[in-house]
Amino acid sequence: MSIRLRLTAWYTCILAVSLILFGSALYAVVHYYTFSKVKDTLREQSSQIKPNLYLDVSRGGFKFDSMGLSTSSEFYSSQVYGQLHDYINNQNIITDNLNKLKSTFPVPSEKNAAKVNQFETIRLNGNPFLVYQKAYVIQDKVIGFLQLGIFIGHEEELLRLLRSILVISATIMILMATTFGLFLARKSMAPIGKVIEAADQIQNGADLSVRIAYDGPQDEIGQLINTVNKMLGRMEGFYKNLEESYATQRRFVSDASHELRTPLTTIRGNVDLLQKMWSKDAAERPNLDEATMHTMSMEAISDIADESKRMSRLVSDMLSLARSDTGRTFEKEPVPLEILVEEVARRAQMLPRTAEWVTGDFSVLNGIYINGNKDYMQQMLFIFIENAFKYTPEGQVTFDAFIYQNQVGIRISDTGIGMDKEEVPHIFERFYRADQSRGVTEGIGLGLSIAKWIIDEMEGSVEVVTTRGEGTTFVIWLPIVFPTPLE
Repeated sequence: MSIRLRLTAWYTCILAVSLILFGSALYAVVHYYTFSKVKDTLREQSSQIKPNLYLDVSRGGFKFDSMGLSTSSEFYSSQVYGQLHDYINNQNIITDNLNKLKSTFPVPSEKNAAKVNQFETIRLNGNPFLVYQKAYVIQDKVIGFLQLGIFIGHEEELLRLLRSILVISATIMILMATTFGLFLARKSMAPIGKVIEAADQIQNGADLSVRIAYDGPQDEIGQLINTVNKMLGRMEGFYKNLEESYATQRRFVSDASHELRTPLTTIRGNVDLLQKMWSKDAAERPNLDEATMHTMSMEAISDIADESKRMSRLVSDMLSLARSDTGRTFEKEPVPLEILVEEVARRAQMLPRTAEWVTGDFSVLNGIYINGNKDYMQQMLFIFIENAFKYTPEGQVTFDAFIYQNQVGIRISDTGIGMDKEEVPHIFERFYRADQSRGVTEGIGLGLSIAKWIIDEMEGSVEVVTTRGEGTTFVIWLPIVFPTPLE
């Protein structure tokens, strides 16, 4: 059963129980009020009847007189029907109006007369009467039984009409409530159908950009739809990020395979050459003199060594990136920046380069500490410096630092080939290399990705300013932990 049917059923049951309770209470009140007036009338009439007794010597007992039932004028005005049964003479004394009905009230036996109910509904010739009954007892002996009745046909008809009205009106109200309740439940639950439809689209792999249109009140359903729309928005963002991650991973695997294929091909070719040159089978060995074979062997070994180093660097870089992908980080501690930067500047002079190496005054970093790791920071700085040397065939590379608003800026600037501004957002992507550098300079395009990961782990940032043909400037911003002048 659907939710709207269950809601309608619950509302209908609650309404039906409420109407039954209300109708029963109303009927009970009207019934009590109607018959209480009749009972009060009968009690009042019974109090006016004072039977007289006299001694019957011939029979040796007591005897009733006529009790005045026929002489009481109020019996006619109040439409009271009276009957007195004389157990001594075994006869009934009745009023004229009861006599006209040619019927009498049923009289209980003498031994049961004192036990009957005070009020009882009795039907005479199909006509209902509410009868007040009273036994007269003298010396523990029932000698008479008084019965006063009032016709209650009109009251019963009124109550019967009231019952019909309550039942019919309750039935109509329940049917109307069921109909309108089902309509309102369907209308109220209509937005839920849209939620289900959107969920089906997600399950079937449809467009995640679909949102549920809703302009109703911000009740529970409105809040649910807003939550679902926000969830869809987050899912769409996650899905896009996931697609981008898959695309990056595929590109990473493709580029890594491409980068590994070249050194492996070179190594394999040189190994095959060495096997042929130094094979014991004279048919496979080339016809070369010993000096030429020695020279070619050394060249092949040198190529194998160079390509092995290249593969080692590539694998090391890929392991660093894999470590960043798994969320792993490195231990950090306060590092004195001046000592580290001066050491990097000194060692950078030994790097192969064709550009002039210019260093600034690092005394401004005296007492400046940053929260980082010495080895990883050196690796990061050497990546930027080596890139600057690589893409600056002539000119100069400048390395300096400065302080600004509780941050230290380490600047590596070159006058090399530069790049277009459109390429800047992509230079930190894995295996990305600017178009003008492809085939011109060595590299596999992982260095800047590793450097960016190290900077992010140290809660820093990097700023890039570049112009094609004029050079590139990288500014690495790192937060200062605490400044303490060094002695």
